[in-house]
Amino acid sequence: MDQIAGQLRALALTKDRLQSLLDAVLAITGELELDEVLRRIVTTAMNLCDARYGALGVLDEEGDHLEEFITVGLNEEEYQALAGIDFPHGEGVLGLLIQNPEPLRLDDIAGHPASVGYPPGHPHMRTLLGVAISVRGEIYGDLYLSERLDGRPFDHADQEVLVALASAAGMAIESARLFEQVRDSAETFQRLLLPALPDLSPHTAATVYRPAVEPNHLGGDWYDAMRLPDGALGIVIGDVYGHDLPAAATMSQIRNMLRALFYDRRTPPSDVLRQLDVTVEAGTVQPVTTVLVARVEDAGREWALHWSAAGHFPPLVIMPGGHAEYLLHEPGLPLGVDPSVPRPDHRRTLPPGATVVFFTDGLVEHPAHAIDEGLDALFELAVTYAALPVEDLVRALADHHPSDGRDDMAILALRLPEA
Repeated sequence: MDQIAGQLRALALTKDRLQSLLDAVLAITGELELDEVLRRIVTTAMNLCDARYGALGVLDEEGDHLEEFITVGLNEEEYQALAGIDFPHGEGVLGLLIQNPEPLRLDDIAGHPASVGYPPGHPHMRTLLGVAISVRGEIYGDLYLSERLDGRPFDHADQEVLVALASAAGMAIESARLFEQVRDSAETFQRLLLPALPDLSPHTAATVYRPAVEPNHLGGDWYDAMRLPDGALGIVIGDVYGHDLPAAATMSQIRNMLRALFYDRRTPPSDVLRQLDVTVEAGTVQPVTTVLVARVEDAGREWALHWSAAGHFPPLVIMPGGHAEYLLHEPGLPLGVDPSVPRPDHRRTLPPGATVVFFTDGLVEHPAHAIDEGLDALFELAVTYAALPVEDLVRALADHHPSDGRDDMAILALRLPEA
């Protein structure tokens, strides 16, 4: 009877462990960022085997040394004690897995002939369980555990679980690497769609674009600037709804259409937007888009800003004395809603040396705060950094953005020449 009860307990334990393993695999493969995947692998392995310490070493290109070493389980005092000491590169018992990528289980690390001891301040570790992680048939790195919480050595069941986890980890790492490659290529593609500013002399201008954090570092924000045939300066800031490759591609289409209309039609900005809205409606794709179109015109001793908006935020003007104000206006409907609704034009005369900041919602929107809070925070940032050159100003605004940083953002700052 006792034997049957023991077998039932072992069966229940095995079932629980199998379910834990399946849950762990789902958790690992659900991550997309490679750094997060690697750390999740270590923490998951520790939980499955009740280990106090865990680490994952990533091999270099030659495959004979560790070029990265991710550790989990060290407390703050242990981290401080190891401050200034380089991470392991695969000497001693850690190198056994590099030389022979078969599961490694040691009950007494110090007693193994390959042991070279610990650096000063390193916590004492007696037991070790290690398995290699392969990605597409190549050894990617090694997963190590040390010190079970119950004080017992790692057993064969621990080893089997870790080997199974390492197999799933290899697939998760491969997925994360592919995702990074696609994301980086897509982000490069989007940056190539954004223009390099032409010579806008006597004005000075600077831009910043920051990609979205999720899900794939893409978005529909854009900016543009051009010298118009009548000598005025044309400025555009816009945002196509969405955070994916279609949004980026649509942004490119709308930007090109708008550039052509703006350059060709010597009409008020409102008429340029009206014609753009009609053109977008006639196309196969009709995304919701916010955009602001502005002309900067010579007005004798001052400069005239003439603009119209389709659902976009107002420009922020920083005056030469350092104070600032939003050029509040009737924002109008976004593109793709109703092209028949009239779009108003707005004018404002600005003094020499003023700086006009055009921006998208990714700079100020935060789901936990009202939009007015974000706009107020941006206002304070603009006043704080008003004296900086425009290149430093746009970077400061982007670095200290009041938004949650999850949406892409575009900023274009134009500084009018001094008198």
